[in-house]
Amino acid sequence: MIIETNKVIKLIYQAFDNETGVLLDSNIEGKPLELISGKDQIVPGLEKEIENMKAGEEKTIVVKAKDAYGEKKEEAMKDYPIEQFEGINLKPGMTLASVDSKGNQVYVKVAGFDDNSVKIDFNHPLSGKDIKFYVKVLDIRDATEEEMYSGQVYDGDSCGCGSGCGCQ
Repeated sequence: MIIETNKVIKLIYQAFDNETGVLLDSNIEGKPLELISGKDQIVPGLEKEIENMKAGEEKTIVVKAKDAYGEKKEEAMKDYPIEQFEGINLKPGMTLASVDSKGNQVYVKVAGFDDNSVKIDFNHPLSGKDIKFYVKVLDIRDATEEEMYSGQVYDGDSCGCGSGCGCQ
């Protein structure tokens, strides 16, 4: 069975670094994830695989880096003058908060530095990694017109605005 576009899929999952086995994320102990199929709300490789699942089915899926968070891109590594980091006790691998050109907060990694410059890595922290997912599909239903339009799943307890405000 192939799940059609605009279906609400409710699932639980665990995500692991496929190489090291380190747990990256999980909602097993929390609220199930609800997403709308065809809306690019999860990594493409995982969405493609769960499209072939049915309610009650569970599966272990390995998603290659290119179909997860992408390959590491050298062009996402930028050098900046060390003076811009004055007062920061720099360490390779540390995460820094920054603001992108649109004013959004982003997190970047210090890839390395010397006496003159700091190399900042703007790649997603999981880029270049194959991710192993354990997934169990709990339910599949048709999305409402409002859900299809907004791209948000309404659970009946909120308006779907994403803030958890409880307004209706």
